[in-house]
Amino acid sequence: MAKKTITEINDIRDKINKNSDLVNIYVHMGTCGIASGATEVLESLKKSLKENNFKTAKIIKTGCAGICSKEPLITVAVPGEEPVIYEKMDERKAEEVVKKHIIAGRIVKEYAFARGMESEIKERKENKGAPAGQKVLDSSIPGIEEIPFFNLQEQRVMRNRGLIDPNNIEHYIGRNGYQGMIKALTEMTSEDILNEVANSGIRGRGGAGFPTGLKWKFASQTKGSVKYVLCNADEGDPGAYMDRSVLESDPHSILEGMVIAGSHDGFIYCRAEYPLAVEILNKAIKTAKKYNLLGEDILGTGFDFNIKVYEGAGAFVCGEETALMRSIEGARGNPRPRPPFPAVAGLNEKPTTLNNVETLSNIPQIIEKGSSWFSSTGTEKSPGTKVFSITGDINNVGCVEIPIGTKLSTIVNEIGGGLIEGKRYKAAQLGGPSGGCIPLKHMDVAVDYETLQEYGAIMGSGGLIVISDEQSAVDIARFFMEFCQEEACGKCIPGREGTKQMMNILNRIYEGKGKKGDIKKIEELAHVIQNTALCALGKTAPNPVLSTLRYFRHEYEEAITG
Repeated sequence: MAKKTITEINDIRDKINKNSDLVNIYVHMGTCGIASGATEVLESLKKSLKENNFKTAKIIKTGCAGICSKEPLITVAVPGEEPVIYEKMDERKAEEVVKKHIIAGRIVKEYAFARGMESEIKERKENKGAPAGQKVLDSSIPGIEEIPFFNLQEQRVMRNRGLIDPNNIEHYIGRNGYQGMIKALTEMTSEDILNEVANSGIRGRGGAGFPTGLKWKFASQTKGSVKYVLCNADEGDPGAYMDRSVLESDPHSILEGMVIAGSHDGFIYCRAEYPLAVEILNKAIKTAKKYNLLGEDILGTGFDFNIKVYEGAGAFVCGEETALMRSIEGARGNPRPRPPFPAVAGLNEKPTTLNNVETLSNIPQIIEKGSSWFSSTGTEKSPGTKVFSITGDINNVGCVEIPIGTKLSTIVNEIGGGLIEGKRYKAAQLGGPSGGCIPLKHMDVAVDYETLQEYGAIMGSGGLIVISDEQSAVDIARFFMEFCQEEACGKCIPGREGTKQMMNILNRIYEGKGKKGDIKKIEELAHVIQNTALCALGKTAPNPVLSTLRYFRHEYEEAITG
């Protein structure tokens, strides 16, 4: 294939967006969908279309549609009609949808979840219903804009989920993909790019919330001909799958963000437990090279950039940046003291910029649409949106993207659909095993970096587990402390021995064998570990214990006194 030019890329974008007479059937095949039976649904759709000799339909395999508790999901988009989303499909239901909806033109109401698609929500809100030119077949089925799970989100990072085939680069290009990169390479200097990212106010979405523009600036100021850009896709928090969802739905957004970051060599560090994400990433890299969007002399601009996927072996500690870099080098993934920081001496002791999946996926839009567009949502100190995976004792388990500053109660009760019938809210664990619990009395807390810290939790990478009052606070702390203790790299004594001693005390209390001084002892241990552990993972390991003690101390005392 001849190398593509910018003009040819833009021609592809225009061509892919032309109206089609085909019925589009979107089958949502992220890991969640496949686990629920999406592969069987896909085969049933193919078989039924063939048996009925229906040749004017196109099946599009997309990533996760967000609301994982409704999987398997399919969306049927007939030209001139409102798209219809069908939930909890199986082979029989899929066959029925083909015969009744696609062929006969009647919605199968008993399986229908919503009318419309996420990409239309803004237009549907303005029109108070279907966009102009779309025929409404059954108004008794709620429009997607009427469903809080979709209506209260703001899709930026997840802008392409459920809409494109992640293995079809032209689908991404058709949604303005690679336009930010083209602008960066043809219209902007390195300083312009740094300023735009800094002015946007974007903070690292991996957990710490460090200003991304400042991180990029530090690396740019370090002298040296060899510099690296790394993507941290080593998502290890229990119940978290935000990065996996982006990787499986929209891999080219990460590649585009890495090119804009301005080096010549990059690595995506992805855990081997994400086989579908790894497969999709490798295909995306290979295809992007064919289209001259990666590799040497990208689109004739003279800029070279190559990316490799490195599979991690599943060690949680390799989510820490210095341990991740050691792992790529082939060494044991142990954190190292800083300074020097990675911007000065990172991978192979060269200047290195590391960002997580969500951060990098934001970058193309910041460059294409401008920093003021990015900061138009969120808060003054934390602009933009944040992706969360909401799990636990909740109705709408799924992956959501909300403006930073949204109330926790809005996420749990409206977007999440509240707790499962018969259960009552106790707390939400935010920030993974290094995070903390937010109890009922603080449920209206704003979800942003500073506010959550005030209440003993952290934003983290975006894991949010809703816990009912059936769970013991001591057992919650035990669960997360056991995870941290098992995943400790063992390099420093606080992380290795301190967490083990905390675990011993928690087990003793939980088993009804607690002693009078145990609460004081575990608090002292927690503060010592926070102050002396080598890496951030060790320093934050005591957080679940401290937050449950802060809000549910009486449960610890009752477990000890009986």
